[in-house]
Amino acid sequence: MVDDWRCINTLKALSVDTVQKANSGHPGAPVGMSPFAYVLWTKIMRYSPANPDWINRDRFVLSNGHACALLYSLLHLTGYQSFTLDELKKFRQLRSKTPGHPECHFSGIEVTTGPLGQGVSNAVGLAIAQEHLGATFNKPGFEIFNNYTFVFVGDGCLQEGVSSESASLAGHLGLGRLIVLYDDNEITIDGKTELSFTEDVLKRYESYGWHTQYVANGDNDLASIQRAIEVAKKVLDRPSLIKIRTTIGKGSKLQGTEKVHGAPLAADDVVQLKQSLGLDPKMTFHVPEDVLKVYRSQIEKGQRAESEWNALFKQYSQKFPKEAAEISRRFKRELPVGWKDKLPRYKPSDAALATRQSSQKVLTAIGEIIPELIGGSADLTHSNLTILPKTTDFQKKTPAGRYIRYGVREHGMAAISNGLHAYGALIPFCATFLNFISYAYGAVTLSALSRHQVIYIMTHDSIGLGEDGPTHQPVEKLAACRALPFLLTFRPADGNEVSGAYAAALEHAQPSVIALSRQAVPNLVGSSIEAVNQGGYILSRPKDGVRPKVILVGTGTEVSLCVEAATLLEKNGVATQVVSFPCWELFEQQSLEYRQQVFIPAVPVVSVEAASTFGWSKYAHAHVGLETFGESGPAKDVYKYFGITADNIARKAEGLINDSRARL
Repeated sequence: MVDDWRCINTLKALSVDTVQKANSGHPGAPVGMSPFAYVLWTKIMRYSPANPDWINRDRFVLSNGHACALLYSLLHLTGYQSFTLDELKKFRQLRSKTPGHPECHFSGIEVTTGPLGQGVSNAVGLAIAQEHLGATFNKPGFEIFNNYTFVFVGDGCLQEGVSSESASLAGHLGLGRLIVLYDDNEITIDGKTELSFTEDVLKRYESYGWHTQYVANGDNDLASIQRAIEVAKKVLDRPSLIKIRTTIGKGSKLQGTEKVHGAPLAADDVVQLKQSLGLDPKMTFHVPEDVLKVYRSQIEKGQRAESEWNALFKQYSQKFPKEAAEISRRFKRELPVGWKDKLPRYKPSDAALATRQSSQKVLTAIGEIIPELIGGSADLTHSNLTILPKTTDFQKKTPAGRYIRYGVREHGMAAISNGLHAYGALIPFCATFLNFISYAYGAVTLSALSRHQVIYIMTHDSIGLGEDGPTHQPVEKLAACRALPFLLTFRPADGNEVSGAYAAALEHAQPSVIALSRQAVPNLVGSSIEAVNQGGYILSRPKDGVRPKVILVGTGTEVSLCVEAATLLEKNGVATQVVSFPCWELFEQQSLEYRQQVFIPAVPVVSVEAASTFGWSKYAHAHVGLETFGESGPAKDVYKYFGITADNIARKAEGLINDSRARL
């Protein structure tokens, strides 16, 4: 029988070699965490390297993503086909499968981590997903969903505010299948944690409602590590945190210091480290056959566990065919047949509504036919208008519920939503005021990088929220969202465009922001659900089909102002085309021919948006918008103060036409 320490030491050396080859990376944490990583990956965790997407696998999240040399080494050793020895040798190289921090594009990586605190927050979402799907689909004798979510964190993760938000909610919800292993190595980049982090972490997590344990000797006491994890698995009424005292870079000349954290070891240090581990220092990326056999035994073990689950699911399918078909549909990311038919449609004669009200009508209409929709608000439910019909809250006693009360935790909410999507079978949404997306922006960025289909419902989308003033009025937020690659940013102009925004968000495998108004808007002649998928479209053309002299383009509540301004201009003999522009990103995906029909070459364009004009110069020659923060006051007065009126838009257009003539 191969000695555990021979396997652990091989894992340490492989992680070190990976960093050395790249001449870049973090060797200290992988070396320090190897003992408890080995215990978890070989003795406890259920997973199938031959099928990384097995539905009921235990999820693993490396929240301290800088230690990814450890994760990549584990994935290689246990037999994940994507992580060959050659890929380890390409660590941190361009277009490799082993980037500087884990990315979920690669099979075996559950979530993208690196920004500290994000991974453990994603894990809360993964755990919520398991609890919800289990409550929805499990039957007596058929535990289809009963996996655990295991997380590695370091001191940095636990210092980040996002992890505190998420951990607090996890404790409230009693997520018993969430187990966090805390690498307590007492080191941060600046030095000893005593410089800035002296709180009692276990007491803090106890106050959140977590079960806590402490392993005093994580460097050597494998039995205590295993025992602590097994105990945590039995505590199903609350999440668990296991604090494991380790020595960062154990065995290095620099062990126990910040110097072993973020740079390759010196060559002579690698030699003496390998010698102390009983390994040949002349050999690199070497995995003895007997050690490899131990790790690769996880393939057969995982296939056996998966086969048992498949047999169970087959019986389940025979007894509960409707539920089994629903599970399969959801994990294929297929939307239910006929869901689009449920989207509300509006005529110009219909009553004017705030677009947040139209959004509530969409959620009411599709919430039942798309049961994978799950989400909630950051304590603004009755302002965001995000209640799902015919469901209950997701709470400790009602995990089948689909509405999540996030509390005032915007960043945690967004990061948890990423985890919900990463699990599979769910489409998460979350809501707050658009101005407060800045609290969540770190997680929104990872939504985009990871292509997590999270729908961000962001209401009170402009200075139109009025009296709350510039602290609550978003000015640059739309520009910030539009700057993110792979994020769709919608600002619909009326009820039809709201329905269209949801349709596009549900059909595109990427995150979306839907920015919605507090104030009412008319239902516009010419708007449609389908047109939103083009990003921008011609809402109205000049009378008699003549070539326009000017184009007015707007988003959201300002599109109706553009229509009013066009009427004024037409009365003055100025042929005017009005463009509604709900989603820049989708517009850029259209053909050049189509885009030039919307924005006709050599025709001057005026943009109108009650937000920063930043970015509009790509499409427009003049702008009606903001160059400063907003003001407190009734919405109509604030709009007038900043010149966002039909009269001023018309004047701006006439001035632009005259200026263009002068230049000619």
